[in-house]
Amino acid sequence: MLKVDPHPDYPPEDGRYLRGNDFSPVAVAIILNCDEDKIPPELEILIRAGIETGAALSGSVQTENIGFEKIVCNIIANPNIRYLVVGGPESEGHLTGEAMTALIDQGVDEKKRIIGTDAPHPFLFNLSMEMIERFREQLTLINIQFEADPDLVRKAVWSCYQESPVEFRDHSLYDPGAYPEPPLSGKITWRIIQPWTEVLDEKEREGKRKAQELMERLRARAKEKQSG
Repeated sequence: MLKVDPHPDYPPEDGRYLRGNDFSPVAVAIILNCDEDKIPPELEILIRAGIETGAALSGSVQTENIGFEKIVCNIIANPNIRYLVVGGPESEGHLTGEAMTALIDQGVDEKKRIIGTDAPHPFLFNLSMEMIERFREQLTLINIQFEADPDLVRKAVWSCYQESPVEFRDHSLYDPGAYPEPPLSGKITWRIIQPWTEVLDEKEREGKRKAQELMERLRARAKEKQSG
């Protein structure tokens, strides 16, 4: 079974997750429907169940844009991760679980909007198309949402790293080895932190970029005058 070293920067993006076995074939994402400083113990238990059973990464996610982008970056930097277990409740303001299912099943359109979701802001502007497609090709989604059972998380993770296929829900799971392409750098390309304000037309986006460059030049000139 092929296993490879993750990218040297792995995991490149910070977040609310624990790092486990780098050669594990599975990551766990537990959805939050509350503020990060008010995470209930039952969700923390689910996160720990994932890492204690052998997941490569186990953490929480709330938003269907920046949150997803961080997950994508971290997973494509480690080709050994072939499954994503999604659990926890739904986030009513973000429809996170629905959006993740849609992302893996249907991808994004030319404007980097996740296809097939009613989530309010399902845009992945900070990622290249190559990163998004690699994420979709590398992973199989295992959805155990709405079942706050740490033993179920443990069973899902355990099933993913078996040498011979085992049945879990409607999946036949085993460790297929690393994805047969090198790890991607996984870096977020831009830093759009309010994707719902981002322009969607390429001409508008280019105009925005030029305006930002002009502002930077004006700031630099102002600093030069002050120092002179």
